[in-house]
Amino acid sequence: MRFGKFLNRLSLFNSLKTDKFFWLYFYVILSYNHKKVLILLWTMSSDNYWKMETGNKVIDEAIQGSATTLELKENGSRKVYIESYGCAMNFSDSEIVASILVKEGFNTTNNLKEADVVLVNTCSIREKAEQTIRQRLRSFQKAKKAKPEMIIGVLGCMAERLKHKFLEEERLVDIVVGPDAYRDLPNLVKQVDEGKKAVNVILSKEETYADISPVRLLSNGVSAFISITRGCDNMCTFCVVPYTRGRERSRSPETILNEAKELFEQGYREVTLLGQNVDSYLWYGKDGLKKGYKNLSNEEKTNSMNFGQLMEQVALISPKLRVRFSTSHPKDITDEFLETMAKYDNICNYIHLPFQSGNTRVLEKMNRGYSREWYQGRIDKIKEVMPDCAISADIIAGFCSETEEEHKETLSLMESVKFGFAYMFKYSERPNTQAAKKFEDDVSEEEKSRRLTEIVALQRAHSFEANKAYVGQTFEVLIEKVSKKSDQELAGRTSQNTVVVFPKEDYKVGEYVMVKVDNCTGGTLLGKAVKN
Repeated sequence: MRFGKFLNRLSLFNSLKTDKFFWLYFYVILSYNHKKVLILLWTMSSDNYWKMETGNKVIDEAIQGSATTLELKENGSRKVYIESYGCAMNFSDSEIVASILVKEGFNTTNNLKEADVVLVNTCSIREKAEQTIRQRLRSFQKAKKAKPEMIIGVLGCMAERLKHKFLEEERLVDIVVGPDAYRDLPNLVKQVDEGKKAVNVILSKEETYADISPVRLLSNGVSAFISITRGCDNMCTFCVVPYTRGRERSRSPETILNEAKELFEQGYREVTLLGQNVDSYLWYGKDGLKKGYKNLSNEEKTNSMNFGQLMEQVALISPKLRVRFSTSHPKDITDEFLETMAKYDNICNYIHLPFQSGNTRVLEKMNRGYSREWYQGRIDKIKEVMPDCAISADIIAGFCSETEEEHKETLSLMESVKFGFAYMFKYSERPNTQAAKKFEDDVSEEEKSRRLTEIVALQRAHSFEANKAYVGQTFEVLIEKVSKKSDQELAGRTSQNTVVVFPKEDYKVGEYVMVKVDNCTGGTLLGKAVKN
C-alpha cells in the first residue's frame, strides 16, 4: 500500500511494523507563526479482518496524511508530541487534550527529537493494542536517553489500569493521566519539572469537558464528532471501559446543541453524536451520575431530556445537517427513538447495534442484558419502522465456554439479519474484568481463529449482497472528498453509511448530490450524479 511504503521510509516508525499488524495513520498539522503542532492518531487492524471504527464511520485510507492549518496564538515555547491509539472516544479525547495544551501555552512538534513532552493516548481494549503501545513507549525511552530532560506521559485507558507498572516497575513514563484528568496535564508537567513523578487517574462523577471546544483534528471540513456522554454503566463481563473510563454521565443538551450549531455555521454538514452507549443518554438538569428516569423527582422529569429528544433537537438545527450516532445498545434502543429517526430525513438511516453473540446463554455470561430473541425483536422493529435502515454490528468469536453449537447460533443470527458490515474479533481476555476474574478462557486460540474466519467469510458475503441490492437505486450523497483512486471522481456516503464514488463533473466537497448506483464492489457503490 502507498502509505505502508511511506512508513517504511520513516525510521521513526520502523519499530511498529509486525507480521500480523499494519498501521494506518493520519495527522493534522496545526500551524501558528511557523511552530508546528502534530497529533498523530493511530488505530490497529487484525490480520484476519479489519475495519476502523470512529463512531459509525470507517476511516478511509485517503484521509491519511491530510493536513489542516489553523491560526493559533503563540504563547509558549515548550514542545509537545502526542500520539493516540484506539477507539473513537480516544480520537475525540486527543482533540480535547490538544485544546487544553494549546490554551495553556504549549507549542508542539511533529519531530520527536524536538519534543520536551511526549504523550501517548492509549487503548486497553485488546491485548495486542497494549503490547504495541508498550513497544512504542520503549522506543521513546531511546529518544529520552539522547535528551534526558524529555518528559514522557501516558494518557487514557492504559494509564488508569497500569499506572503502577508504568511508573514504578517498568519506569517507562514520568506522567500517568486518566481520561477524566486531562485538565490537570499542565500542572502534572510542572510536578515532573520539580523532580516528582505525576499521577492523576481519578475517575470523575461530573467531568464531561463540555466547556472545551475541541480542535477538529480528523475533520475533512464536512463531518465532525460531538461527544454526548462519557463512561459506561453496562458492566459487560468482557469489557474494561467501566473500569478505565468510569461511570456514565451525560453532557448538558445546551452545550451539545451549541456545538452542533457552531459546526453547521462553520460549514460542516454532518455530525456524529458519540458515546459508549448513546441510547442511555439522560440529562435532568444536573451534573453527575445518571439516574434512571423512574427515580427522578417530578421537577427533574420536567427538566429531563433523553436521547430521542436530544436527537430531535439536533436534527431541527437544519435539514441540511446530517445526524449520525454511535454506539447503540440493544437493551436501551427504544421504539420512541426509532419513531424519531423515521420522522426526520436528516437523521441517517443507519444503526450500529452490537450483538456480540447469537446465543442467549453466552449473552447472559457476557452480562449483555438481553437475549437472542430480544435482539431479533429490536431488529424486526427497526425494519418495521425504517425498512431502508442499514444495520451493522460487533461480534466476538470464542468467548469463555462458547461451544460449537453456540458459535453456529451466531452464524444463524447473521443469516437472519444480514448486516451491512460488522466489526469482528476474537475474544481477548482483559485483566480485572469480571470475565477474567470469574471465567476460564477455555476456547483455544486455534478454535477462536477458525470461528472468526467463518464469521468474516459470511459477513463479506452479506456485505456484497447488501451492496448489490443498492444497484439501480438513486441516493442522496453528501460529498466528503476527492476519490483516492482518481482526482476526476468524488466520494461520499449515503444515509445508510455506504461509500459512493462517482464522476466529479462540477460538484464540490460538502455538497449534496443525487447519485444513481450502476455497479458495486464489496465495500463501495459506483454511480453517476443525476439532476433532481
